[in-house]
Amino acid sequence: MSATLDELGVHHYLPLKTELRKWSDRKQKIETPLFSGYLFVNINLLTNNRLQVLKVPGVGALVGNQMGPLPIPDRQIEDIRRVITVGIDCLVQPLLKEGDRVRVVQGALAGIEGTLIRNSSASRLLVSIEMIPQSLSVSILRSDVEPVAPEPVAEIY
Repeated sequence: MSATLDELGVHHYLPLKTELRKWSDRKQKIETPLFSGYLFVNINLLTNNRLQVLKVPGVGALVGNQMGPLPIPDRQIEDIRRVITVGIDCLVQPLLKEGDRVRVVQGALAGIEGTLIRNSSASRLLVSIEMIPQSLSVSILRSDVEPVAPEPVAEIY
């Protein structure tokens, strides 16, 4: 994909991370994409670059909304480059917002589900008991939680 984009003259960036992979007979360091399934391209949306990029094998879509592709601010790309260049150990985490339904994945509270809230600078898990309109607020690390997929809504016929 990278070679094809180079041929088209499309500037692109694939941030990589080094992982230690373990096989039955050896360990080896390999580079894998930091954001699985994402490659950043710098294109002019008003020209044919967009169509050329979409025709490259392996490209599924451009990030955006119902109105079309949206640019990622240059500052955010430069921040990623800097973290990678400096070599600071980093983990990709899902973007969590206040009010998201989450599940604790590690520690003494593993398995508990609740709502993510903020109290000053700390993150908290709100465990609600809806039948008695009360909640319990617990201090948590954002790295200890994952988003919970919304439960399907049953349709009544």
